[in-house]
Parts: sequence; C-alpha cells; structure tokens
Amino acid sequence: MKTLAGIPWVLSASSPVTGLAKRANPLPVAAVITEYRNNSHADVIVGKILAGFKQDGGPGPALKLAALYVDQFPKSDMSRELSRQHGFPIVPTIEEAITLGTDQVQVAGVLSIGEHGNYPFTPKTKQHMYPRRRFFDAITGTFRKHGKVVPVFNDKHLAYNWADAKHIYDTAVKMKIPFMAGSSLPVTWRLPATVLPAGSVIEEALGIGYGGLESYGFHALETFQCLAERRRGGETGVAAVQAVRGKQIWQSQQAGRWSKELLQAALAAAQIKVTDQQLETRLNQSAFYLIDYRDGLKGTVAMINGAGAQFGVALKLRGQSKPFVNWFKLQDAKPFSHFAELLKAIEKMVQTGKPVYPAERTLLTSGILDRVMHSLHQDGKRLETPELAIRYQPTNWGFANRDGNNPPPPD
Repeated sequence: MKTLAGIPWVLSASSPVTGLAKRANPLPVAAVITEYRNNSHADVIVGKILAGFKQDGGPGPALKLAALYVDQFPKSDMSRELSRQHGFPIVPTIEEAITLGTDQVQVAGVLSIGEHGNYPFTPKTKQHMYPRRRFFDAITGTFRKHGKVVPVFNDKHLAYNWADAKHIYDTAVKMKIPFMAGSSLPVTWRLPATVLPAGSVIEEALGIGYGGLESYGFHALETFQCLAERRRGGETGVAAVQAVRGKQIWQSQQAGRWSKELLQAALAAAQIKVTDQQLETRLNQSAFYLIDYRDGLKGTVAMINGAGAQFGVALKLRGQSKPFVNWFKLQDAKPFSHFAELLKAIEKMVQTGKPVYPAERTLLTSGILDRVMHSLHQDGKRLETPELAIRYQPTNWGFANRDGNNPPPPD
C-alpha cells in the first residue's frame, strides 16, 4: 500500500516550545468547521489561534486565522462575534476560505474541524455523519483548481465510515499533501511521564476509556494505538475486530482473551478505585473492543462508563514483572490545554510542511472504529479486516510533559 512515507516526518524529542509564538510573521491558515460554540472543538482549537494557548490573550502559536468557513450557525454561535473582534472574514465557501476570494491559494495550512453540530446518524450502526469527506473534497478540489497544496489537519477520525476514511487518506497520498489527523489524547499529559521505548516486545495490551462508543471510543483507540505502534517491528495492521458487551465480556475474559490484571493496572494508573463488585456491575454496562493484530498481538480497549472518566493503557512487556502503564490525563475545563499540545503539532507541520506523526495511525483507528460500530450492531460478531493491513512506523514526537516540564494543571 502506498503511504505518506514519502513526506519526511519531524523526529523531534518533544513538542515545540511556546517561544515560536513570538515570531513576527505568523503564518495564515484557513479553518473549515461545522460550528463554533463555547467549548466546541472549533473553540478549543481555533480559539487558541485567536487568543493564545490559554485563550487569555497570552502566548500562542505562530499562526493567524485568515478566514473561516462555518457550516452551521446554532443559536449559541460565537463565530460572528469573534469575526468582529479579531477581524477575520467568515466566508460562504470552503474555496474562498483558502483563496480569500482570489485565483490562488493564499494560506499556509488548512484546519478541517468536522466535530459537533446538528448532523444525522446512520440508522443501523449509529455513526455520526459529520461532513469530514465533504470538507476534505472541497479543500482538495481547491488545491487542484489552483495548482497548489498546503498542509491539512483533519480533527478526530478521518470519517464515520471506512470508504470515506480511505478515500481521504489515499487522496492525501496521491496529491502529496502534508497531512495529519486524530485526537489530542496522544499528546496530552502522561502519568507517569514515561516513554515506551520503540521496539518494545508487547505481549498483551489493554486500554480504558469512557463516554460515547464512537465519539469517545475514538479517543480511547488513539490513546491505545499511540503505544501499540511502538512495539517491535512497528505497526503491521489489524486482522480482525470484535466489540462485545455484557456476558460476552466475561466469556472473553474466561477464554483468556483479555487480562483482568491489565485492566486493574490501567484503572489504578488512572487513579480509578473500584471494588470487584463495583467493577462487575460496571462491566455489565460496558463495551470491550477486541483487536487482533496481524502480528499476533491481542489488544483490548475497555469502554467502562460509571467507573471514572479517564483514559489509560496497561501493557504486558516481555521480561517485565509489572505492567507498563500510562494515565493520559486531560484538563477537563477551559482552556482544555491538551488541545494546545495538539495545536503545537499542527503548527510545526504548517511551518515545515512535514507531518510530525503518521496519518496512518488515524487511518487505522478510523477503520477499527468503523468495524467496532458494525460489530456492535451485529451483536458482537467478529469481523475480519483485510482492509486494515496498514503498516507504518512511529515517530518520536513528544507529549505535554515528556521532558519533565509542563506538569498537568490542577484538577
């Protein structure tokens, strides 16, 4: 399979420093969004371009918002008032956001944020039909028309269905677009701030998450995958996916498919304290995503609601008596500073034209998530996934506190 490997990634030991924000000439970017309301993804990403990483007028990225395309304007819309305050135009088409009404591409990058808003769900699998492919096709159509490509960031999973996700990725490869996508979870704070060495021999892996099985399940998958991809040999792809609930969870545990020891280690790392009885009750209301990798690794993502709203991962490593654990800690209030870490990665790509971590990760998690939703609809059927034979290597881009600095904000 052709990949974006032809575009060199930045192998940085850590995220860029905020001193970059002091550049005299910030680069112009266009943002293409579904809606802009308080605490929406547009707010916590674009808002940091407008008002700094803490959204308080302080230091921010060396980027400026050149134009904004907004798909929907709810009663709580903030974009029009922000346009008046900051002087950026809200334009009627995606093409105009990129060309600023001229006959050429006028921006150094494009942020596509297709999250939140009033969009339908697929009737059977209940997947949220955000217009991410429509956005991407309009962006790339503009590039083709005007003969120039610039870096593109796609927020969250590539699309709600595999066909659209693969189309987006393949188009980025074909057009040689510097392209990044995904969740803020891989770059948030990790406790302990321990880096899993690339090439680790992972014998079993389990992640925990919470929330909506698609919307937050994606975050849990990205959290899990950013560690799983660091195993010996790099990423090889996924052979099969199964999503189980209730009794099926216990049956799979009794069959040795997932480890209660790893589950308890992941919960403990995330400071979630539950008794065995409480855990049993919660698991009966949960969903587990069972991921069989092509190289034999057995992975599990446990979506456990009601037992603590946290993300974490526990790994059984060869030769280690105790699991390797990371708690992926978020700031659950404004300014949601984990999105500042995501924006630093986007900023670096816009400045250099080089993605800092692989879009293949999000292609894979998008495909896993689509199969998860179909498996849930089919009462936990195991689905073979030959289309997910996706190979790639991890990079060394950092996370919020990788260097021991920048501790997580207080709760």
